[in-house]
This record gives sequence, C-alpha cells and structure tokens, in this order.
Amino acid sequence: MKINFKKTYKFAIKSALYISLFATGFVLLLMSLIYKEQELKHQAAFGIIFIISIYIFSFLVLQYRVERFIYRRVKKIYDEVSLLESTTLINQPINTDMETLSREVKKFATDKKLEIEMLEIREQYRREFLGNVSHELKTPLFTVQGYVSTLLDGAMDDKHIRKKYLKRAEKGVERLIYIVEDLDMITKLESGDLDLNMTDFDIVELIQSVFELLEMKADKKKIKLAFESKNVQSVIIRGDQDRIQQVLENLIVNSIKYGKEGGLTEVGVVNLTKKKVLIRISDNGEGVEKQNIPRLFERFYRVDKSGTRSEGGSGLGLAIVKHIIEAHKEKVYVESEFGIGSEFSFTLEKANRSQKIDFKKL
Repeated sequence: MKINFKKTYKFAIKSALYISLFATGFVLLLMSLIYKEQELKHQAAFGIIFIISIYIFSFLVLQYRVERFIYRRVKKIYDEVSLLESTTLINQPINTDMETLSREVKKFATDKKLEIEMLEIREQYRREFLGNVSHELKTPLFTVQGYVSTLLDGAMDDKHIRKKYLKRAEKGVERLIYIVEDLDMITKLESGDLDLNMTDFDIVELIQSVFELLEMKADKKKIKLAFESKNVQSVIIRGDQDRIQQVLENLIVNSIKYGKEGGLTEVGVVNLTKKKVLIRISDNGEGVEKQNIPRLFERFYRVDKSGTRSEGGSGLGLAIVKHIIEAHKEKVYVESEFGIGSEFSFTLEKANRSQKIDFKKL
C-alpha cells in the first residue's frame, strides 16, 4: 500500500515569519540603542533587507530540517509496522502534514484490529469445525470397528450374526461416505470448482417429484407434504436442477426430521417480481430458539446436540443449502418460533417463459 501525503509549507512559512519578525525587531532595537540617531538614517532599508533575508533563510532551513526529521521517524514507523516497504519511501520527500499521517496510522491500526478479530473468529470456528468433524466421523468409524472386531473374534462362524453385523457395518460405511461426499461438495462450492449446469425447468414439477421421493419418510411420522395452495401456478426458473432438487430435499427432510408426529410440511411458490420467485418450506414442528437461528447454516451445527443424531444425516444439509443458493447468486432466509414451527425460504431467478399447471395437495 502506497500513501501519498499532501505537500504543505504552512509550518515552515509561519515559523519563518515569526523568527524573521522577532530577529528584525530585536536587531533594530539593538541598533537604536547602540548607534546614534544620525547613523540610523538607513534603518528602514536595512530592516527590509534583513527581514527578507532572515525569512528566506529560516524558511529553507525549517522546511528542509523538518522534512528530514519527519522522514526518518515516519520511515522507522512504517518499517516497524510493515505498513509500507522501506523501498517505497526512498528518495520521496515526507511533508509536515501530521494530520494526514495520524489519519493513515489510525486507519492502519483499525484495519489490523479488525483483521485480528477476524482471525480469532476463524480460529474459534476452525476448532469447533475440527471437533465436529472428529465427532461425526468417530461415531460411524467406531461402529464399523466394533462390528468387524466382533466378527474377527469368533462371531463370523454364526451365519445369522455375521449377516446382521455386516449389514450394520455397511450402514456405518455408508454414513462415512455420505459425510465425506457432503464435505467435498461444500469445499467445491466454496472454492468455485463445482460448475452449475444452468437450465430452464419447472420448479413446481420439481417440488412435486421431491414430495413423491420423500413420501415414505414422511409417512413414518405421519407428516403430510403439501403445497400451500391447491391451485399452484407453474413457474419456469433458471438454475441447476439437480442442485435445486438437493436444496429442496435437504429442507423438506429437515422439516420431517424436526416436525411433530402427525404434522404438516407446506411448500409455497410466490412470485416476488417479474424476475424473481420465492420458494418457502414451512412446518409446524418444534421450531428453533432465537439465539440458535444465526448459526443454523454452520457446518455440523445442531440445535439439539443429542436428540437428532439418531435421525441420521451428515449435519451438513443446511450448510449445503446455503452454498448452493449463494452459488446461484440468490439469498436464503429462515424464520422460526420455538414451539410453533420454522420457515426456510430462498429466491430463484425466473426464466423467460412460463405456463400454468394445477396440482392437487398430496
């Protein structure tokens, strides 16, 4: 970063003026006291020449000396705080504008303070993230290890136990693969390595297919999946259909997971503007306490630290939702009231064409 100071001569001008006035007045006073009146007939001319000479000399000395003085100290400051490389100040005059210098140093200090705070936040997040990853991977790993060890210790001879334990170990491996695949997807989304296959498709038809896909899962808790309105107008949107389907699946699965027995999950399709549509997924489940809402989209963050682990999942669903929607350059929102329910919503860009289709509630 290169800082250009405003050139100023105010300090040297005023200081030289004060010195010149004092020196001239003092010399003229001495002359009036030492010399006789007839010898002072050229006193005025002498005073003018003297004050001009003193003024020019004082100005040059002050400006040069102050610049050199400040140059050395400012250069030392910059070298110490690494604000500028020392080479950027070589052969460059530094002026006496201390206000500019103070402003730049204060800005530097503020920026560094913010940088330190951000590093502390990232470090805390890193520790939490590593702890969460360790916990999520440890459970299925220990499960697989336990079943395999039991089989190796002699249980392998029993066909019934062998088959049962191998199936359970397989589920543990599947969970590990699920977690690793989700982590890989988030990494690609954050780094921009995951390319979106942008196409035009009907978002209402896609929601309908997700309903059918998750119908059996919802039936286990007697949760009904439905559109907010019986007559839903089809909307053609522009996006990556597979990724948007993943977003819908994650949000609807979440509503089933945290929904109450015999509850309801509704999906609404709202035309916001001519170019935007809002998709919202609401449920009448347990809801989320206010202090937990800002952290819902963090990796592995769970509102219920123990109760929801039995439901499965990688703990990355909402983080993936956030990254996919942001990869589409759209926004995701959440509203929740503890004990009443939650609503997740996100925007999508409309395509240039649309048609009408009616769907019945499931």
